Amino acid sequence: MKPYVRMLAAAPIVAGLVLAWSGTALMEQVQVQLAPLPAAPELKLSEEQLKQAMAVVRVGRRLTPKSWPNGAKVAVNIGYDVDNMGVARGAPLPVAASGGEYGAVEGVPRILALLDKYQLPASFYIPVSSAVLNPEMIPLIQKSGRHEIAPHGWVHEAAASINSAAEEERLLKQSLDYYEKVLGKRPVGFRAPGWGFSQHSIEALKKSGVLYDSSMMGLDEAYELNSKGQPTGIVELPVEWILDDAPYFGEAGALPSPELIFKVYRDEFDVAYTEGTLCMLTFHPHVSGRRSRIVEMEKLFQYIKSKPNVWVATSAEIAAYVKQNAGKTN
Repeated sequence: MKPYVRMLAAAPIVAGLVLAWSGTALMEQVQVQLAPLPAAPELKLSEEQLKQAMAVVRVGRRLTPKSWPNGAKVAVNIGYDVDNMGVARGAPLPVAASGGEYGAVEGVPRILALLDKYQLPASFYIPVSSAVLNPEMIPLIQKSGRHEIAPHGWVHEAAASINSAAEEERLLKQSLDYYEKVLGKRPVGFRAPGWGFSQHSIEALKKSGVLYDSSMMGLDEAYELNSKGQPTGIVELPVEWILDDAPYFGEAGALPSPELIFKVYRDEFDVAYTEGTLCMLTFHPHVSGRRSRIVEMEKLFQYIKSKPNVWVATSAEIAAYVKQNAGKTN
């Protein structure tokens, strides 16, 4: 019998063996999946233990003042997380790295030109790794004198994976020290990489002496962070995933038109305007610095500018104002 004939003859047998093996493997997998899960430890927590477990960081007092500067009805912050070169995500291959570098060499200049056109201030949260790899960004951002720069981690590290209070404190201090050296003044705020806290993060922030944090999501308005039932004195300028461009667009773009996404921002601004509170916008230069998206960003800025009595300010300015006027709240 020729070799290919023998192969053809054996094929049904081989296929049957494969199917039998696959079926056995599938049944084993199903049995594993159906095996009872061990009881989760949180199921045994008492009422007091439940409270303690969630007491690390909680919403404190609301800090919306009775009025905003110059009679403004709402405060708006335009924030940019310049984490395009976050080394903590691993050493990216060249093509992936170039997609991130786009944010520094193309996105940031394009965004700064737009902000200059409308004379708008913004807050730029930059991992030290991004500043080290593209140091030309810093003087460009500083040039107008309107913008704020604050740390967004050392290498856009995930705080929960560090698992060390001392190491978190070291990285935060190291980041603040770096920007103090580069900027000539120490930043007063912080935004956690990936908006992620660990159980140790709040203590690191308290020891750092920062005025504000912008990583939490407890309210739509400014508030004070409480920890273990006590006020920390740290102002929280809350963020929210629905006001962040990255989840919508992703690497390839999740929706067909940026206009649909920027409508969410306009609607959020409108309600904040009616309520007299705060609207925190978050963009990434490597995401919304793209040509089709910057068009919609400009429309958003035009819309905000068209409304009377709007205070657009840096996070540092907003945090300082609400803390100074904390006793004069609505």
